[in-house]
Amino acid sequence: MQIEHLGLNVKDPAAMADWYVAHLGMRIERGTDEPVVCRFIADSADDVMLEVYHNPAADTPDYSTLDPLVAHLAFASDDVEADYARLLAAGATPATEPTPLDNGDAIAVARDPWGFPVQLVSRAEPML
Repeated sequence: MQIEHLGLNVKDPAAMADWYVAHLGMRIERGTDEPVVCRFIADSADDVMLEVYHNPAADTPDYSTLDPLVAHLAFASDDVEADYARLLAAGATPATEPTPLDNGDAIAVARDPWGFPVQLVSRAEPML
């Protein structure tokens, strides 16, 4: 089996998808506005797809209270510090400052404008 997508119920999926396209290099693969607003966005490598939608039949979590250790969306970065600063300038808020790790990796977490934790990671050794 292969993962097709991860879905998140969010307050403004169209705006969130647009922000991920503009600032994280994703692209919209599919979208609808009826019966619910929904966007499927894919990463630049065509490896991961995220569905952001708003379905009022279910609660929309307050992602801003979610500890990044519980859940986050991680993006590979060639320059964690620069990408972190760029995301903050684009409306993200800080969660954890850029930090080098003992194994040679570097990580940082910013919250997108809707509060969801976005991790930036530079790996000394690729994961896959």
